Amino acid sequence: MKNRNNISAEQYLNELYSLSEKIGASDIHLTTGEVPYLRTEGILTPVDGAEVIKPGTCDAVAISLALNTIAPGVENPAEEVLKRLFSSGAIDGATTSPNGYRYRFNVYRENNSTAVAMRRLDDKFLSLSELGLPARLEAFCGYPDGLVIVTGPTGSGKSTTLATLIDMINRNRNGHIITIEDPVEYIHKSDKCLVHQRQIGRDATSFNAALVESLRQDPDVILVGEIREIETIRTAITAAETGHLVFATLHASDCVGAIERFISVFPEGEQSSVRHQLSLVLRGVFAQHLLPSAKEGATRVVCGELLFTTTGIANLIATGRSQQIYSALETGRNAGMQTMEYDLARLLSFGLITEQTAHSMSRNPNLRSGWTFASGREPL
Repeated sequence: MKNRNNISAEQYLNELYSLSEKIGASDIHLTTGEVPYLRTEGILTPVDGAEVIKPGTCDAVAISLALNTIAPGVENPAEEVLKRLFSSGAIDGATTSPNGYRYRFNVYRENNSTAVAMRRLDDKFLSLSELGLPARLEAFCGYPDGLVIVTGPTGSGKSTTLATLIDMINRNRNGHIITIEDPVEYIHKSDKCLVHQRQIGRDATSFNAALVESLRQDPDVILVGEIREIETIRTAITAAETGHLVFATLHASDCVGAIERFISVFPEGEQSSVRHQLSLVLRGVFAQHLLPSAKEGATRVVCGELLFTTTGIANLIATGRSQQIYSALETGRNAGMQTMEYDLARLLSFGLITEQTAHSMSRNPNLRSGWTFASGREPL
């Protein structure tokens, strides 16, 4: 990529897409004053022989990407991009390369200049087993209504898990799916379901506004990309109470943490009634983490905790005894549940993670005791 600073932003991006797709890179990094960097098989390296990126080139690429986030009809989209970028410091979005690969991007300000980080998304929907996820997650797709929460830290694969579940619904049942995302990462084409995907900033003003509007759009299934503000949580509960199946993500490390995080957003005086509502609508929670693999050449493996809302767990939620849910999870394997410790022990037993990784994640110092595993992932 020599002498490329004088070409258009679109052409510059297309050449980067072509190179990264050719070598199988997962991430692209552009920084003013540096050559482009690509991450391949987990290793970030500079593009060999590339020209240092000039300020005007990085700014033009950033604006070109961020235009994807601007709603139609804005009088001066480029000015709007710059206004948002300088006021918030960063803009999230997604775009598609000429070869049809989907990329998530973040355009951000650093050191008084502009930088770009891009991640290539899977070009097809993978099955639960291909993702290393429990087969019992498929049960979430069969509920006619209620709330399903997928939780985990940033970068743990929540969006990929939800995309797989939405794809399973789209292929296997009739209905209307509405996704509300920031940005829209995975494109779902209508199959058995009619699918509409709305992006915050481009198609809707906020998560709560889009969620309120969706209730007037005859949905059967609603995906809310992120649920953290009190009004969005209220609306999600209402949607689940009124006959819709709602999928949402939270940032919490385990299932109990997700439940408590959900409730703690509300004022103390409201929490008792919210606990009761949640106990009636919550269908399940899946908490996931991506852990470094112990196998050479592999990158990361999924470790997960799975909760289904039984009558007993619903009672614990309603009465504020969330800490006792850990015990219910441990004894709930016949109902399809698993603790994080159980999955850590499984991964450790098959040599997929190291002892150090397992014990850094576990609440139980005797991680190996009490469980035996046959081969592969034990069916749930």
